[in-house]
Amino acid sequence: MIEIDGAQGEGGGQMLRTSLSLAASLKEPVHIKNIRQGRNKPGLMRQHLASVNAMAEICNAQVIGAFVGSQTIEFIPGDTKAGNYHFAISSAGSSTLVFQTVLPALLLTGKPSRLVLEGGTHNPMAPSFDFIQHSFLPVLEQMGIESNARIERYGFYPAGGGKWTITIKPPENFHKIMLENQGTLLRSQAKCIASRIPGHVLIREKKQLLKRLDWPEDSITLATVESPGPGNIISLQVHYPDITEVVESIGARGISAEHVADKAADELCRYQSIGAPVGCHLADQLLLPLSLGAGGSFVTGPLSGHTLTNIAVIRQFIDVEINVVEIEPGRQWRVIVNV
Repeated sequence: MIEIDGAQGEGGGQMLRTSLSLAASLKEPVHIKNIRQGRNKPGLMRQHLASVNAMAEICNAQVIGAFVGSQTIEFIPGDTKAGNYHFAISSAGSSTLVFQTVLPALLLTGKPSRLVLEGGTHNPMAPSFDFIQHSFLPVLEQMGIESNARIERYGFYPAGGGKWTITIKPPENFHKIMLENQGTLLRSQAKCIASRIPGHVLIREKKQLLKRLDWPEDSITLATVESPGPGNIISLQVHYPDITEVVESIGARGISAEHVADKAADELCRYQSIGAPVGCHLADQLLLPLSLGAGGSFVTGPLSGHTLTNIAVIRQFIDVEINVVEIEPGRQWRVIVNV
Protein backbone atom coordinates (compact mmCIF):
# COMPACT_ATOMS: atom_id res chain seq x y z
CA MET A 1 0.00 0.00 0.00
CA ILE A 2 1.38 3.39 -1.01
CA GLU A 3 1.87 5.72 1.96
CA ILE A 4 1.05 9.40 1.48
CA ASP A 5 1.73 12.02 4.13
CA GLY A 6 -0.85 14.76 3.71
CA ALA A 7 1.27 17.17 5.73
CA GLN A 8 3.87 17.46 2.99
CA GLY A 9 3.79 20.14 0.32
CA GLU A 10 1.02 22.71 0.70
CA GLY A 11 -0.73 20.43 3.18
CA GLY A 12 -4.26 20.89 1.82
CA GLY A 13 -6.95 18.97 -0.01
CA GLN A 14 -4.93 18.76 -3.23
CA MET A 15 -2.79 15.98 -1.77
CA LEU A 16 -5.91 13.96 -0.99
CA ARG A 17 -7.60 14.47 -4.36
CA THR A 18 -4.49 13.70 -6.39
CA SER A 19 -3.82 10.55 -4.35
CA LEU A 20 -7.39 9.33 -4.86
CA SER A 21 -7.24 10.01 -8.61
CA LEU A 22 -3.98 8.10 -9.02
CA ALA A 23 -5.01 5.22 -6.75
CA ALA A 24 -8.17 4.61 -8.79
CA SER A 25 -6.46 5.15 -12.14
CA LEU A 26 -3.64 2.71 -11.37
CA LYS A 27 -5.58 0.33 -9.08
CA GLU A 28 -3.05 0.99 -6.32
CA PRO A 29 -4.19 0.86 -2.67
CA VAL A 30 -3.23 3.98 -0.75
CA HIS A 31 -3.02 4.99 2.90
CA ILE A 32 -3.24 8.76 3.43
CA LYS A 33 -2.40 10.22 6.83
CA ASN A 34 -2.32 13.76 8.23
CA ILE A 35 -5.05 14.84 5.80
CA ARG A 36 -5.15 18.64 5.40
CA GLN A 37 -2.64 19.05 8.20
CA GLY A 38 -1.68 22.47 6.87
CA ARG A 39 -5.17 23.90 7.35
CA ASN A 40 -6.82 25.54 10.36
CA LYS A 41 -9.31 22.66 10.58
CA PRO A 42 -7.42 19.48 9.61
CA GLY A 43 -9.15 16.40 8.31
CA LEU A 44 -11.92 15.76 5.82
CA MET A 45 -14.55 18.44 5.36
CA ARG A 46 -17.80 17.76 3.51
CA GLN A 47 -16.41 18.66 0.09
CA HIS A 48 -13.38 16.41 0.59
CA LEU A 49 -15.58 13.57 1.79
CA ALA A 50 -17.67 14.06 -1.35
CA SER A 51 -14.56 13.47 -3.46
CA VAL A 52 -13.70 10.33 -1.47
CA ASN A 53 -17.22 8.93 -1.87
CA ALA A 54 -17.44 9.84 -5.55
CA MET A 55 -14.10 8.19 -6.27
CA ALA A 56 -15.11 5.10 -4.30
CA GLU A 57 -18.35 4.83 -6.28
CA ILE A 58 -16.77 4.84 -9.73
CA CYS A 59 -14.10 2.28 -8.85
CA ASN A 60 -15.99 0.18 -6.29
CA ALA A 61 -13.37 0.91 -3.64
CA GLN A 62 -13.14 -0.25 -0.05
CA VAL A 63 -12.60 2.78 2.19
CA ILE A 64 -11.73 3.03 5.85
CA GLY A 65 -11.95 6.40 7.59
CA ALA A 66 -14.45 8.14 5.29
CA PHE A 67 -16.13 10.55 7.69
CA VAL A 68 -16.06 14.29 8.35
CA GLY A 69 -13.03 15.19 10.44
CA SER A 70 -11.07 12.04 9.61
CA GLN A 71 -7.35 12.65 9.20
CA THR A 72 -6.51 9.18 7.93
CA ILE A 73 -8.07 6.99 5.25
CA GLU A 74 -7.29 3.72 3.51
CA PHE A 75 -8.51 3.52 -0.06
CA ILE A 76 -8.45 0.16 -1.86
CA PRO A 77 -9.77 0.59 -5.42
CA GLY A 78 -11.50 -2.00 -7.55
CA ASP A 79 -12.33 -1.75 -11.25
CA THR A 80 -13.32 1.67 -12.55
CA LYS A 81 -16.51 1.71 -14.60
CA ALA A 82 -17.66 4.33 -17.05
CA GLY A 83 -21.32 5.26 -16.92
CA ASN A 84 -23.85 7.76 -15.62
CA TYR A 85 -23.07 9.27 -12.23
CA HIS A 86 -24.72 11.84 -9.98
CA PHE A 87 -22.58 13.46 -7.29
CA ALA A 88 -24.07 16.00 -4.89
CA ILE A 89 -22.36 17.96 -2.12
CA SER A 90 -24.82 18.91 0.60
CA SER A 91 -22.76 22.02 1.44
CA ALA A 92 -21.44 24.73 -0.89
CA GLY A 93 -18.29 22.67 -1.44
CA SER A 94 -16.78 22.81 -4.92
CA SER A 95 -18.40 20.44 -7.39
CA THR A 96 -15.65 21.18 -9.92
CA LEU A 97 -13.00 19.73 -7.59
CA VAL A 98 -15.06 16.55 -7.30
CA PHE A 99 -15.18 16.43 -11.10
CA GLN A 100 -11.42 16.84 -11.42
CA THR A 101 -10.88 14.08 -8.87
CA VAL A 102 -12.88 11.43 -10.73
CA LEU A 103 -11.95 12.53 -14.26
CA PRO A 104 -8.51 10.84 -14.69
CA ALA A 105 -9.79 7.36 -13.83
CA LEU A 106 -12.84 7.74 -16.09
CA LEU A 107 -10.60 8.78 -18.97
CA LEU A 108 -8.73 5.46 -18.71
CA THR A 109 -11.89 3.34 -19.10
CA GLY A 110 -11.97 4.03 -22.83
CA LYS A 111 -15.74 4.51 -22.67
CA PRO A 112 -17.98 7.60 -22.41
CA SER A 113 -19.40 8.82 -19.11
CA ARG A 114 -21.99 11.38 -18.11
CA LEU A 115 -21.80 13.22 -14.81
CA VAL A 116 -24.37 15.34 -13.00
CA LEU A 117 -22.73 17.44 -10.28
CA GLU A 118 -24.40 19.51 -7.60
CA GLY A 119 -22.88 21.92 -5.07
CA GLY A 120 -20.75 25.00 -5.46
CA THR A 121 -20.02 26.05 -9.04
CA HIS A 122 -18.26 29.38 -8.38
CA ASN A 123 -16.21 29.10 -5.20
CA PRO A 124 -13.20 30.90 -3.78
CA MET A 125 -10.03 28.78 -3.97
CA ALA A 126 -11.44 26.40 -6.61
CA PRO A 127 -11.82 26.39 -10.40
CA SER A 128 -15.21 27.72 -11.44
CA PHE A 129 -17.49 26.09 -13.97
CA ASP A 130 -16.43 28.80 -16.45
CA PHE A 131 -12.75 27.93 -15.93
CA ILE A 132 -13.48 24.23 -16.50
CA GLN A 133 -15.53 24.94 -19.62
CA HIS A 134 -13.35 27.56 -21.30
CA SER A 135 -9.79 26.85 -20.13
CA PHE A 136 -9.40 23.27 -18.87
CA LEU A 137 -11.58 21.28 -21.27
CA PRO A 138 -10.19 22.88 -24.48
CA VAL A 139 -6.70 21.70 -23.53
CA LEU A 140 -8.06 18.20 -22.89
CA GLU A 141 -9.57 18.37 -26.37
CA GLN A 142 -6.05 18.81 -27.74
CA MET A 143 -5.23 15.52 -26.01
CA GLY A 144 -8.09 13.87 -27.93
CA ILE A 145 -10.71 14.01 -25.18
CA GLU A 146 -14.22 15.00 -26.26
CA SER A 147 -16.53 16.67 -23.76
CA ASN A 148 -19.62 18.80 -23.47
CA ALA A 149 -20.39 20.77 -20.30
CA ARG A 150 -23.56 22.71 -19.50
CA ILE A 151 -24.55 24.63 -16.39
CA GLU A 152 -28.15 24.38 -15.23
CA ARG A 153 -28.01 26.38 -12.01
CA TYR A 154 -25.32 28.58 -10.47
CA GLY A 155 -24.14 27.78 -6.96
CA PHE A 156 -22.32 30.57 -5.14
CA TYR A 157 -20.64 30.29 -1.76
CA PRO A 158 -21.97 29.97 0.95
CA ALA A 159 -25.40 28.74 -0.24
CA GLY A 160 -24.20 26.38 -2.98
CA GLY A 161 -27.00 24.51 -4.70
CA GLY A 162 -25.57 24.74 -8.21
CA LYS A 163 -25.99 22.03 -10.84
CA TRP A 164 -24.13 21.18 -14.03
CA THR A 165 -23.67 18.24 -16.37
CA ILE A 166 -20.79 17.00 -18.46
CA THR A 167 -20.29 14.17 -20.92
CA ILE A 168 -16.78 12.78 -21.43
CA LYS A 169 -15.54 10.63 -24.28
CA PRO A 170 -11.97 9.34 -23.91
CA PRO A 171 -9.81 8.97 -27.03
CA GLU A 172 -8.62 5.67 -28.45
CA ASN A 173 -5.10 7.05 -28.13
CA PHE A 174 -4.06 10.12 -26.15
CA HIS A 175 -2.22 12.87 -28.00
CA LYS A 176 0.95 14.48 -26.73
CA ILE A 177 0.56 18.22 -26.28
CA MET A 178 3.01 21.10 -26.32
CA LEU A 179 2.02 24.54 -25.08
CA GLU A 180 5.16 26.57 -25.52
CA ASN A 181 4.10 30.05 -26.59
CA GLN A 182 1.30 32.42 -25.65
CA GLY A 183 1.03 33.68 -29.21
CA THR A 184 -1.03 36.57 -30.53
CA LEU A 185 -4.06 37.69 -28.53
CA LEU A 186 -7.15 36.82 -30.61
CA ARG A 187 -9.91 38.32 -28.46
CA SER A 188 -10.78 39.36 -24.93
CA GLN A 189 -14.09 39.23 -23.12
CA ALA A 190 -15.48 39.59 -19.62
CA LYS A 191 -18.62 38.55 -17.79
CA CYS A 192 -19.91 40.17 -14.62
CA ILE A 193 -22.35 37.68 -13.14
CA ALA A 194 -24.59 38.13 -10.10
CA SER A 195 -27.50 36.59 -8.26
CA ARG A 196 -29.71 38.26 -5.66
CA ILE A 197 -27.61 41.41 -5.25
CA PRO A 198 -28.32 45.03 -6.26
CA GLY A 199 -28.03 45.72 -9.98
CA HIS A 200 -25.71 48.69 -9.52
CA VAL A 201 -22.92 46.29 -8.43
CA LEU A 202 -22.54 44.85 -11.93
CA ILE A 203 -22.65 48.31 -13.50
CA ARG A 204 -19.86 49.53 -11.20
CA GLU A 205 -17.78 46.43 -11.90
CA LYS A 206 -18.06 46.97 -15.64
CA LYS A 207 -17.17 50.65 -15.28
CA GLN A 208 -14.04 49.77 -13.30
CA LEU A 209 -13.00 47.07 -15.77
CA LEU A 210 -13.35 49.52 -18.67
CA LYS A 211 -11.17 51.94 -16.76
CA ARG A 212 -8.50 49.37 -15.96
CA LEU A 213 -8.38 47.25 -19.11
CA ASP A 214 -9.22 49.71 -21.88
CA TRP A 215 -11.34 47.07 -23.65
CA PRO A 216 -14.26 47.80 -26.00
CA GLU A 217 -17.46 48.31 -24.06
CA ASP A 218 -19.28 45.49 -25.86
CA SER A 219 -16.60 43.00 -24.77
CA ILE A 220 -17.89 43.18 -21.18
CA THR A 221 -21.33 41.70 -20.56
CA LEU A 222 -23.54 41.74 -17.48
CA ALA A 223 -25.67 38.76 -16.45
CA THR A 224 -28.15 38.17 -13.65
CA VAL A 225 -28.59 34.44 -12.97
CA GLU A 226 -30.77 32.23 -10.79
CA SER A 227 -29.09 30.75 -7.73
CA PRO A 228 -30.23 29.53 -4.29
CA GLY A 229 -28.19 32.27 -2.63
CA PRO A 230 -26.58 35.63 -3.38
CA GLY A 231 -23.31 35.72 -5.25
CA ASN A 232 -21.12 37.62 -7.68
CA ILE A 233 -18.17 36.78 -9.90
CA ILE A 234 -16.15 38.53 -12.59
CA SER A 235 -14.75 36.20 -15.26
CA LEU A 236 -12.12 37.57 -17.66
CA GLN A 237 -11.23 35.46 -20.70
CA VAL A 238 -8.29 36.06 -23.01
CA HIS A 239 -8.13 33.83 -26.07
CA TYR A 240 -4.86 32.86 -27.76
CA PRO A 241 -4.28 30.38 -30.62
CA ASP A 242 -3.69 27.35 -28.36
CA ILE A 243 -4.91 28.45 -24.94
CA THR A 244 -7.65 30.41 -23.21
CA GLU A 245 -6.82 31.84 -19.82
CA VAL A 246 -9.72 32.50 -17.46
CA VAL A 247 -9.07 34.91 -14.60
CA GLU A 248 -11.72 35.40 -11.96
CA SER A 249 -12.57 37.44 -8.89
CA ILE A 250 -15.42 36.60 -6.53
CA GLY A 251 -17.44 39.26 -4.77
CA ALA A 252 -18.27 39.03 -1.08
CA ARG A 253 -20.08 41.03 1.55
CA GLY A 254 -18.06 44.07 2.60
CA ILE A 255 -15.91 44.14 -0.56
CA SER A 256 -16.61 46.93 -3.03
CA ALA A 257 -17.44 46.29 -6.67
CA GLU A 258 -14.38 48.30 -7.64
CA HIS A 259 -12.12 46.11 -5.51
CA VAL A 260 -13.54 42.93 -7.09
CA ALA A 261 -12.87 44.36 -10.57
CA ASP A 262 -9.38 45.52 -9.62
CA LYS A 263 -8.45 42.10 -8.29
CA ALA A 264 -9.41 40.44 -11.58
CA ALA A 265 -7.63 43.11 -13.62
CA ASP A 266 -4.46 42.82 -11.53
CA GLU A 267 -4.30 39.04 -11.95
CA LEU A 268 -4.86 39.29 -15.69
CA CYS A 269 -2.10 41.88 -16.00
CA ARG A 270 0.28 39.56 -14.12
CA TYR A 271 -0.56 36.67 -16.43
CA GLN A 272 -0.05 38.72 -19.59
CA SER A 273 3.15 40.35 -18.33
CA ILE A 274 4.73 36.94 -17.65
CA GLY A 275 3.97 35.88 -21.22
CA ALA A 276 3.65 32.14 -20.49
CA PRO A 277 0.68 30.36 -22.11
CA VAL A 278 -0.36 28.25 -19.11
CA GLY A 279 -1.55 30.10 -16.03
CA CYS A 280 -0.65 29.02 -12.51
CA HIS A 281 -4.00 27.31 -11.80
CA LEU A 282 -4.16 25.39 -15.07
CA ALA A 283 -0.56 24.22 -14.62
CA ASP A 284 -1.29 21.94 -11.67
CA GLN A 285 -4.52 20.68 -13.26
CA LEU A 286 -2.76 19.44 -16.41
CA LEU A 287 -0.18 17.30 -14.63
CA LEU A 288 -2.39 14.25 -14.03
CA PRO A 289 -3.88 14.04 -17.57
CA LEU A 290 -0.39 14.40 -19.05
CA SER A 291 1.15 11.83 -16.70
CA LEU A 292 -1.60 9.25 -17.34
CA GLY A 293 -1.86 10.08 -21.05
CA ALA A 294 0.85 10.62 -23.66
CA GLY A 295 2.86 13.28 -21.84
CA GLY A 296 3.93 16.61 -23.25
CA SER A 297 5.23 19.96 -22.09
CA PHE A 298 4.05 23.44 -21.26
CA VAL A 299 5.49 26.78 -20.26
CA THR A 300 4.07 28.49 -17.20
CA GLY A 301 4.89 31.20 -14.68
CA PRO A 302 6.09 30.78 -11.07
CA LEU A 303 5.09 27.33 -9.83
CA SER A 304 2.34 27.26 -7.23
CA GLY A 305 2.26 25.10 -4.12
CA HIS A 306 -0.45 23.00 -5.77
CA THR A 307 1.76 22.34 -8.80
CA LEU A 308 4.75 21.28 -6.69
CA THR A 309 2.48 19.12 -4.52
CA ASN A 310 1.02 17.37 -7.55
CA ILE A 311 4.46 16.65 -8.95
CA ALA A 312 5.58 15.13 -5.65
CA VAL A 313 2.50 12.89 -5.33
CA ILE A 314 2.62 11.75 -8.97
CA ARG A 315 6.23 10.66 -8.51
CA GLN A 316 5.17 8.47 -5.58
CA PHE A 317 2.67 6.59 -7.75
CA ILE A 318 4.12 6.54 -11.25
CA ASP A 319 7.56 5.98 -12.70
CA VAL A 320 7.21 9.10 -14.82
CA GLU A 321 9.85 11.71 -15.58
CA ILE A 322 8.65 15.22 -14.72
CA ASN A 323 11.29 17.87 -15.31
CA VAL A 324 10.95 21.52 -14.35
CA VAL A 325 13.35 23.90 -16.09
CA GLU A 326 13.62 27.62 -15.41
CA ILE A 327 13.82 29.24 -18.83
CA GLU A 328 13.51 32.89 -17.83
CA PRO A 329 14.69 33.66 -14.28
CA GLY A 330 11.82 34.49 -11.98
CA ARG A 331 9.26 34.52 -14.78
CA GLN A 332 8.91 31.37 -16.87
CA TRP A 333 9.35 27.65 -16.28
CA ARG A 334 8.99 24.72 -18.68
CA VAL A 335 7.33 21.61 -17.27
CA ILE A 336 8.12 18.44 -19.26
CA VAL A 337 6.26 15.17 -18.68
CA ASN A 338 7.86 12.11 -20.29
CA VAL A 339 5.83 8.91 -20.00
